[in-house]
Amino acid sequence: MLRRVLVTGLGAVSPVGNSVREAWESVRGGRSGVGAITKFDCSAFDTKIAGELKDFDPLAHVNKKELRRYDDFIVYALAAADMAMEDAALGARGAAPDERAGVIIGSAIGGLATLEREKENLLRAGPRRISPFSIPAVLANLAAGHVSIRHGLKGPINCPVTACASGAYAIGDAFRMIVWNHAEVMIAGGAEAAVCPLAVGGFNAMRALSTRNGQPEKASRPFDLERDGFVISEGCGLLVLEEYRHALKRGARIYAEVAGYGITSDAFHMAAPPPGHEGAIRCMAAALDDAAMTPADIDYINAHGTSTPLNDTYEAEAIHALFGSHAERLLVSSTKSMTGHMLGAAGGVEAIFVVKAIEEGIVPPTINLDNPDPAAGTLDFVPHAARRADIRAAMSNTFGFGGANAVLIFKKFHE
Repeated sequence: MLRRVLVTGLGAVSPVGNSVREAWESVRGGRSGVGAITKFDCSAFDTKIAGELKDFDPLAHVNKKELRRYDDFIVYALAAADMAMEDAALGARGAAPDERAGVIIGSAIGGLATLEREKENLLRAGPRRISPFSIPAVLANLAAGHVSIRHGLKGPINCPVTACASGAYAIGDAFRMIVWNHAEVMIAGGAEAAVCPLAVGGFNAMRALSTRNGQPEKASRPFDLERDGFVISEGCGLLVLEEYRHALKRGARIYAEVAGYGITSDAFHMAAPPPGHEGAIRCMAAALDDAAMTPADIDYINAHGTSTPLNDTYEAEAIHALFGSHAERLLVSSTKSMTGHMLGAAGGVEAIFVVKAIEEGIVPPTINLDNPDPAAGTLDFVPHAARRADIRAAMSNTFGFGGANAVLIFKKFHE
């Protein structure tokens, strides 16, 4: 008999709030976290907007010495992990090592800002000015590494680097670690801090980013006919996953149950999805099969919904193709309309929103959907305002460069 996996803790820092409570209140209220870029001088860039963290105090989570040694994506992961562990009532910083608890945190880009800074040091002052902590700050797996060290987690550790699907891969892989009896508890999700010149400039060169600089809060508009690209954002979202009996024995608070996980590859293009998004169709179908569910069992989909022309259209086509007549009864929304696109962190933060939607019976909206794209079909995208609904099970879609697709399914917990 397969082991059941529950969600017992949540932690997040994001453009819409520096805690799960703040972030959920923001997306439930349809408030955007997108604004002008403040992290660097962006006057020469086509895009001058991003979803940055606001009023985030890193010294609440790391000391000054650590702050000099860590890239921001590591700091965000430590902050979210502290929150998630506290929320789950599991141990404390410096707790005794636990060989049956692990951590998987994905990141698309890792410490790119640190890489930029150290390259500048090299060119300006020579190799002796490079920090000895530069490489550990750049490596994508060091978010998971530092969380493991801080909380004494000696079980499985990993870092999926599957572009924008990284956070969802991390949660799905952690789910399987528990199902396969490799762990009792896992911290999982994604972390990203890529609001920096090289990332913004690189995505501008690809013409992937929105340039709606005069109206930043309206720039991310998934499924809208006037969308012009995604909004780059930063943050971290982590979930505590726990084996059923382990959670019940200690009286843990239970948010939801992880029901299924699917992964596929498009095998098509380095950045674009295939027409019809057949890879997404197979991925959603795989997640349903893993959960022993049918399309009719799903009430809500948190769409990948990046606000880019091809991705939105093809994702909508994929949902119509797989769900058939049930697609007309689905609620589908993109919280990226408020958060922007957190790249590798998106899957973690959006999984939290799905879990909260199930817990509270509230579907967050797709804001800025003023003129729905007819090519997206007749799906109910929950425009502008949140909606109450009884959600038995919900799906979270994430699709990344290189054709990496990951789909998670969560459901209401029934003992």
